[in-house]
Amino acid sequence: MQRGVLLTLALAFLAAGAPRADAQKYQISRTTLANGLDVVVVHNPSVPLVTVEIDVHNGAYTEAPEYNGLSHLYEHMFFKANHAIPSQEKYMARLRELGASWNGTTSDERVNYFFTVPRDSLVPALVFMYNAITGPLFLQEELVRERPVVTGEYDRAESNPYFLLNRAVDTLVWWKYYTRKNALGDRHVILTATTAKMQTIEDRYYLPNNAALILAGDIAPEEGFRLAKECFGAWKRGPDPFKAYPVPPHPPIRKSETTVVEAPVNAVTIMMKWQGPSVRKDPGATYAADVLSFILSQKTSRFYKDLVESGLLYSVNLQYQTDDQTGPIMLFAQTSAGNFARAKAAIAAELGKMAEPGYFTDEQLKNAKTILSIDGKYERERPSLFAHTVGYWWAIGGLDYYFGYDDHLRQVTPADIAKYLNDYVEGKPCITGVLASARDRKTIGL
Repeated sequence: MQRGVLLTLALAFLAAGAPRADAQKYQISRTTLANGLDVVVVHNPSVPLVTVEIDVHNGAYTEAPEYNGLSHLYEHMFFKANHAIPSQEKYMARLRELGASWNGTTSDERVNYFFTVPRDSLVPALVFMYNAITGPLFLQEELVRERPVVTGEYDRAESNPYFLLNRAVDTLVWWKYYTRKNALGDRHVILTATTAKMQTIEDRYYLPNNAALILAGDIAPEEGFRLAKECFGAWKRGPDPFKAYPVPPHPPIRKSETTVVEAPVNAVTIMMKWQGPSVRKDPGATYAADVLSFILSQKTSRFYKDLVESGLLYSVNLQYQTDDQTGPIMLFAQTSAGNFARAKAAIAAELGKMAEPGYFTDEQLKNAKTILSIDGKYERERPSLFAHTVGYWWAIGGLDYYFGYDDHLRQVTPADIAKYLNDYVEGKPCITGVLASARDRKTIGL
């Protein structure tokens, strides 16, 4: 799994039905209100703070071209006027009164909003969150002011040549439904967004039966469930948006091909991307992908020694990003123009060796499992950050996946890794992107 730009989470998917003891191990309790709202309480009374977070099944994967980027714009509009607070200025003033630290994020398959407040501000923070999530006004003047803020993020992204490379590759990998993998969105769609479109997003996706409330910190489960019912019980259930507006599956890559991006850079970058497993359809492959990615990232790996210590590459990395809607597998490498041809051939040869017995040792396999498990434990140290991890996995694969991750990780074998490679990488269609300066492009002949 890959730590993304809009979120920093690193665990994977697990088959449903994990025993309740796993939830207790994580100090997590769950219930579902009558209106369908999932409520998750993470009890950690070490400091008198509570994070109040709402996660919604929304994001790029819900966006047809005419809506591309509006989940992101909606995230910005969440922090504006609503039925209880008449303006953004008063909204921000109320956050200061609550002593809140706040933010929101949009990714391919989730949007979240969160406030961290002192324990004695918990109830008013819950009321504040309820009003914000259920009653946005989408005032035209606020929408007009916010459009350039969102396109400013777009401008900053486009100034980075690696963003341009990734976009060029992604438009071929996700060739039929690219917008459903483009959380940043389309500039024209954002600049022409209307209040009617914002309202459409709310009506379709901002429903209690399509959301989770996460309370993390100095709050006991019983209190959390009671307050959730009192504050959010009136939120009206709606129709399942994914039955009315199903997400189309991404068709396979049509053929392997190469795309070139020219920019004033000092090295030649190679990006290779495959369509990997869906976490809900092939959870076993995701564990194997995580273990393999960790092994390859170590300087003691054969992968690193053959490609970097040999002098062919400056750096190389192979990662899988855990997604429900087809997770990408990406190889990222940098080399010189003079070594480009040999480096490309060496990468292809290395990919062909990975599934062979003995490519990595039993000790490397054991260490990968141990360290991945430890990293997951460190994520639970801070409730305010752990809330985001819990919310992410609620949205992507389900919490039972998350609870059983360690157990499934320990069961990964070399045969599982070989199957993952054979199913998704070896001999499979791949899009290769090359980022190079005009001079280096001539040298490498592309």
